Amino acid sequence: MRGGLRTSAQTAITRAVHDHPGVTRAEVAAQIGIPSGFAAETVGRLVATRLVSERPALATGRRGRPTTSLHAHPDGPLVAVAAITHDTWQVAAVELGGTKVAATQRPHHRNQARVLDAVTAELGQVSRRFGTRVRAAAVAVPGTVAGSELVHAPGLAWHSIDLSALWPHYEPGGEFVAGNDASLAGVAESRHGAGAGAGAMVYLHLDAGLGGTLIEAGRAVRGATGTAGEFGHMPFGEPARRCRCGARGCWNTSVDGRALARLLHQRVPADDVSYSRRVLASARAGQPRALSAIRTVGSSIGRGIAGLVNGLDPHLVVVGGLGSDLLHIAADEVTAAYHDGLMAFRATPPPPVLPARLGTDGPLLGAAAEAFARLLTDEGLQAWVS
Repeated sequence: MRGGLRTSAQTAITRAVHDHPGVTRAEVAAQIGIPSGFAAETVGRLVATRLVSERPALATGRRGRPTTSLHAHPDGPLVAVAAITHDTWQVAAVELGGTKVAATQRPHHRNQARVLDAVTAELGQVSRRFGTRVRAAAVAVPGTVAGSELVHAPGLAWHSIDLSALWPHYEPGGEFVAGNDASLAGVAESRHGAGAGAGAMVYLHLDAGLGGTLIEAGRAVRGATGTAGEFGHMPFGEPARRCRCGARGCWNTSVDGRALARLLHQRVPADDVSYSRRVLASARAGQPRALSAIRTVGSSIGRGIAGLVNGLDPHLVVVGGLGSDLLHIAADEVTAAYHDGLMAFRATPPPPVLPARLGTDGPLLGAAAEAFARLLTDEGLQAWVS
């Protein structure tokens, strides 16, 4: 019985350090409800097995024995993570708590074979450099993901890709995670960003289109096939307009780069994201036509957020990707449309709408968090010790 308690206490403390690097030993003991002496003994075991390190905590002026703060061990477990965007890829080794200990980022031109080969080679390099410290791998991509398959990435024109092939040590049932970049960014924001401690949170990510996730009790709601969060394909757009997904009336058709180009009476952009960035930059500089287009899109974003809040009942909405800039530029339009679209009882006060804090690192850190969720179990810790 005591051996089982000791194991579960080790897992609980390791998770606490992962969620809150620098947490004190006294805080952890209180959080999981164990005596301070038992906490000290358990932390000692975690230090001995290279899971956690201790540092003197900052003095509080209180009486009693000094406590320590807990951090990732410098020789502890790592996860290898890749994040592919429409124009870059990044590969990193990430330690407990979400800190990158090594990272490589490169631009790309959406050539599928070259990008996948480069990411595979860099993940292999991480594996060779850190050896058995690497306990899992994860990949974030800008498209619909089911299991380990990238079903479709419209911004890249990629489809039907087995992402597990990127990890040289993949085994069926092994510790490998693949996911949509927007959903994974939402996971990261809920744990270490604007939504930390917020309870139920809707995360909305604007890039080539709109994606995101609903976070509840610290976990993303995945749905029946693991593809929940495709908010851009809700029918909040122009009913007659066909989306690249095949449906009509998708919200994406009112907010993406093509929508901006129509508002500006310009040709269809070859690269939605780069085009949207240029329009946002012009709007920030006060260019009237760009500002008008961004404000129109902002109104659509606000109306859609109201629909999500009415339907999903979150405590908080966080907007990331290009949406963070849009919130700043078109704040009045987003807010007005959001408030106008809310059910009356939700409007006093409405759930706040905040910009994301983690920026471009969100998908990568969310992928790392999901990989660590597979490792920070009694079985995972025992495998590390063994």
